[in-house]
Amino acid sequence: MTAKAQDPYRIGRGGGDSNTGRGEGGPASKRTTVGYGFWIYLLSDIILFSGFFAAYAVLAKQTAGGPSPHELFGQERVALETAALLLSSFTCGLAGVAAERGRMLPAQLWLLATGVLGAVFLGLEVTEFAEMIGEGAGPQRSAFLSAFFGLVGLHGLHIAVGLLWLGTMMAQLWVKGFQPQVRRRLMCFNLFWHALDIVWVGIFTMVYLMGVAP
Repeated sequence: MTAKAQDPYRIGRGGGDSNTGRGEGGPASKRTTVGYGFWIYLLSDIILFSGFFAAYAVLAKQTAGGPSPHELFGQERVALETAALLLSSFTCGLAGVAAERGRMLPAQLWLLATGVLGAVFLGLEVTEFAEMIGEGAGPQRSAFLSAFFGLVGLHGLHIAVGLLWLGTMMAQLWVKGFQPQVRRRLMCFNLFWHALDIVWVGIFTMVYLMGVAP
């Protein structure tokens, strides 16, 4: 027997032999490689947000005599925003489960619910920005407000892009059905949306809760 035939680790050998200590041989599935690649993108996006978080932490007290977080942030609105976004993460997960089971109507309805909740969140955020700017508390007023609009606005921009992506996914599901590439794109969208929820928890804690703490 040749050395090549005896090699238990060569691609294609596989079989899950417990003596090799390796998994099944051969290349990974398309779903696995796409998911891995998208995780790399998400990590790069987290690094981007980390820079904005760091800038806010440094500049949060630099109000230059302008309004402070105590004077600007309304906890009721922020609570509604948080509830809408966290609930949208739940409905997004249910849409993914329905898609994996090949159930078109439930998948579309849960995606629609996710979009509505995301739009509610974005609408509340845009309203908050408009009111602050109308009161003279725009990003040019102080370093604190520049950091605030930068961090929270970056997250809002991601939500807006996510809503466009969501609409595209609903159309693709309707036209193409549960083809493998559509399932993979929906998986990536789920990862993206859940990541935005995690980032928002950080924003809610650092900006809003700590900002109004005595």
